[in-house]
Amino acid sequence: MNLTLNWITLRIRDLDASLAFYHGILGLPIERRFESRGRQIAMLGAAGQPKIELIEGSEISVEPESGISVGFEVEDLDRAIEELRRQGIPIARGPIESNPDLRFFYILDPDGFDVQLAQHRRHRS
Repeated sequence: MNLTLNWITLRIRDLDASLAFYHGILGLPIERRFESRGRQIAMLGAAGQPKIELIEGSEISVEPESGISVGFEVEDLDRAIEELRRQGIPIARGPIESNPDLRFFYILDPDGFDVQLAQHRRHRS
């Protein structure tokens, strides 16, 4: 079986608040926005990459420490921290250096999902 990740779905309370976060703050492009079965839905992500599907109107609530997280790679972790702080987004945890090649931190989206921003260090050969 040859699989390719297509999207990850997050069931959210307020699509506009989530779009302000994922598109407005994190900069994910909105691929499309539509309604299906009475629910507002948006697909976000760059062309050729897996998408985040946001579905508004969920009764599901996320508990702190639920284990659900969405991760993104950044080129410069320190610059990402500065940009988020300038925009009033608090750092929930970190930065953490789990090994010499990886540093990351977490912020929370409007529904309490963990969003991890990570920087992998590239070693020169």
